Amino acid sequence: MDTNALFKIGYGLYVLTTNYENKDNGCIINTVMQISDSPLRISVTVNKLNLTHDMITDSCVFNISCLTADTPFEIFERFGYHSGRDTDKFNDFDNLERTANNVLYVPQYSNAIISCRVVKSIDFGTHTMFIAEVVDSKVLSDKESVTYQCYQDNIKPKPEKTKKKGWRCKICGWVYEGEELPADIICPLCKHGAIDFVPL
Repeated sequence: MDTNALFKIGYGLYVLTTNYENKDNGCIINTVMQISDSPLRISVTVNKLNLTHDMITDSCVFNISCLTADTPFEIFERFGYHSGRDTDKFNDFDNLERTANNVLYVPQYSNAIISCRVVKSIDFGTHTMFIAEVVDSKVLSDKESVTYQCYQDNIKPKPEKTKKKGWRCKICGWVYEGEELPADIICPLCKHGAIDFVPL
């Protein structure tokens, strides 16, 4: 089976943020979908290894910042390549605002903000799907939304040429050095498994 076929599915990229017990956190996700119109509900799917996942489970609130095609790599790096368990992702970050649900969002690089309240969650093994009621939303600009393909082609830095022995995560570019790739490896940056690694 060629799992690369799954990368042909059209995805957007979003900053998912939440707040629980006065702690703010967020992560990059690519799975946001409107699932009904009345009531107005969306779903997001979040890796269980992310702190944001646990905080949404506890708080039942989140925001989706719909990122634009001119979003710089530093935003993806800040929210996607670090863990909120040991990093304050909002430290020294300008231009943040809160919605009525007390959750931050990223207005400078977003064309829309969607505020939600979780009404149901479904366990899918490595990920949880949160089904949520949209409690507020606002269009911020008419800039084009960033797609996963746009991110790969135009925003994410290209991997450096190397003569090291190892394996590169094709999602985020992290490199595992070694002759053999452990079958149970999980990328420390994007949380993808061995199936998403390619030899250097």
